[in-house]
Amino acid sequence: MTRFATLAAVAALFAAPAFAEAEKYVLDASHSQILFSYNHLGYSTTWGMFSGFNGEIMFDQANPAASSVTVSFPVKTMLTGWQERFDHFMSPDFFGAAEDEMVTFTSTAIEVTGEKTAKITGDLTLNEVTKPVVLDAVLNQVGDHPMAGKPWAGFTATTTLVRSEFNLGEFAPFVGDEVQVQISIEAMKAE
Repeated sequence: MTRFATLAAVAALFAAPAFAEAEKYVLDASHSQILFSYNHLGYSTTWGMFSGFNGEIMFDQANPAASSVTVSFPVKTMLTGWQERFDHFMSPDFFGAAEDEMVTFTSTAIEVTGEKTAKITGDLTLNEVTKPVVLDAVLNQVGDHPMAGKPWAGFTATTTLVRSEFNLGEFAPFVGDEVQVQISIEAMKAE
């Protein structure tokens, strides 16, 4: 009878549904970028970028709404393509950034809107101001990376920031107050 009870217990364990849970993915800094653009006096669109930053995604493929994301990077890693523009952005006119000043994003909610789309709400800290923002996100692909041979995921997202809300409104409205943000990231399953 004991043997039967043991077999029944083992069978019940294998028959129980497996509950997936979020798995940790870390950003691939070499393939993750944040592009930003703004209108310059109506004459042109000016671009900048952040790249090489850290972050992690707790990725629940079975229940994406249970996932989360955190990203951080130093303000001074901004790339503008022109040293004088970078120097101006780091001046008191804009960031007045300390060497260790960070930009951070921490998700607070994820609303799945389609098979591969979601709205990711989170707290963005920029220029020492924290405000909620919503990212319109797309899961590009998830699967084993053909060269790395381990689970990988790719996402894109967009949002619009109003720079004056982060105390960065110098020269607005002549220089556009709205900043378009495009995000493209790859993440690998953590060891």
